[in-house]
Amino acid sequence: MSYTVIGSGISPFVRKVMAVMGEKGLDFEHEDLNPFAPPEGFREVSPLGRIPAFRHDDLVVNDSSVICRYVDRLHPDPPLYSDDPAESARIEWIEEFIDGGMVPVAGPKVFAARVLQPMMGGAEPDEAAIQKVIDEELPVFFDYLESQLGDGDFFVGNKLSIADLTVASGFVSLRAAGVKPEAARWPKLSAFLERMHARPTFVKLIEPIKAFLNKYWV
Repeated sequence: MSYTVIGSGISPFVRKVMAVMGEKGLDFEHEDLNPFAPPEGFREVSPLGRIPAFRHDDLVVNDSSVICRYVDRLHPDPPLYSDDPAESARIEWIEEFIDGGMVPVAGPKVFAARVLQPMMGGAEPDEAAIQKVIDEELPVFFDYLESQLGDGDFFVGNKLSIADLTVASGFVSLRAAGVKPEAARWPKLSAFLERMHARPTFVKLIEPIKAFLNKYWV
């Protein structure tokens, strides 16, 4: 049985899948791939041309959420979802809040604009536009996440779930662009990220990013 995660490790979606593999103690190969310059035939592996793709022996699975659910079904210990319908709904909603809500704002408007674009020979960052997103758009997401954290260490049921891994994965990209929630304004979210990013699974994922994209890291 062999597993391969396909896609660049700077993608929050690829990172989420690798975090799941790490938390479950599963060995896997990482096939680094730039989705902006994919190899010939990539659409045969990823019909939408997106990353990550996931290869399990001869089976290919697409979409980070589908992949994570698939891996959790194959290896249910430790469980990253819940059998309780209400808990499951909340877990998967937090996952979608990040993947479908925060990342589409933070990714292109902050991380890509400040870090990726110049690195790939594009225009220099429009810092005024980036700062406007940081000041006006991102706080809405931070406020909601702060409101959803209770008194425990995790978002749902006081146990690690895909919700926590998704939030932590998304914020690695923001930290690489010089952005993280202020502890005075968002104390629960700030403390949560410190805990999550100190987990061995995330340390292993973050260190190469810090070495490669260390200009803005906070």
